[in-house]
Amino acid sequence: MLLENRTAIITGAAKGIGEATARRFAAEGARLILADMDSRAQTVAEQIVEQGGEAVFCPCNVGREADVEAVLDMAVRLGDLDIVVNNAGWQLNKPLLDTSVEEFNQVLNTNLTSMFMFTKGAAKIMIAKGHGGAIVNVCSSFAVVGSPGYAAYHASKGGVASFTRAAAISLMPHGIRVNAVGPGTTDTPGLRDGARDTGNEEEGMRSFMALQPLGRFGKPEEIASVITFLASDQASFAAGALWMVDGGYTVI
Repeated sequence: MLLENRTAIITGAAKGIGEATARRFAAEGARLILADMDSRAQTVAEQIVEQGGEAVFCPCNVGREADVEAVLDMAVRLGDLDIVVNNAGWQLNKPLLDTSVEEFNQVLNTNLTSMFMFTKGAAKIMIAKGHGGAIVNVCSSFAVVGSPGYAAYHASKGGVASFTRAAAISLMPHGIRVNAVGPGTTDTPGLRDGARDTGNEEEGMRSFMALQPLGRFGKPEEIASVITFLASDQASFAAGALWMVDGGYTVI
């Protein structure tokens, strides 16, 4: 198993890519701390335990420093921390001219500042424990392309890509690898929410599909596979990279 005896924090684990990653990590032998505002993450943890895995739920608003510290403290109480997957995010579908300063800052806080807090806190634990680790930030194809409806989200994910590079260089001397995954349009509850935000879910989904080179949406499990690879020793020479998993969306 790729992650046997590793302890991992996964944020935004209640559904979508986070849930798929939690289930894949459990199958690969990891001990899990599932951090989310959504209590459905507790159900995910319980199901993993029922299937023979190890998982606990820790309620967390990733934009609040006290909540982030509580999750990190739980890892210390459990004995160690080897992996963090910074997955939680908010995909605000709103044109630039209609986005308030408060909304913009809230998106940055949820999508970017949270990753800084978890990365910094986790790195301190890993260094104190005397070993390296792996941090995987869930970015987006929207880090490298533009669109009219997601100004704050684009800004936050561009920041994630750049922060990943800076964190990778900073933490390399400590044996901590930091990488990012850039999902394209993935069939998650968030995608359906975005389609509804257009005013017509069915039309919204059709418009999203029209942009897909492979003629289909990605599956959360496909993104989880790449996250698992980057978190494992199989990716031991990968550092500071943004791995696009977007069905070719950003290369056409």
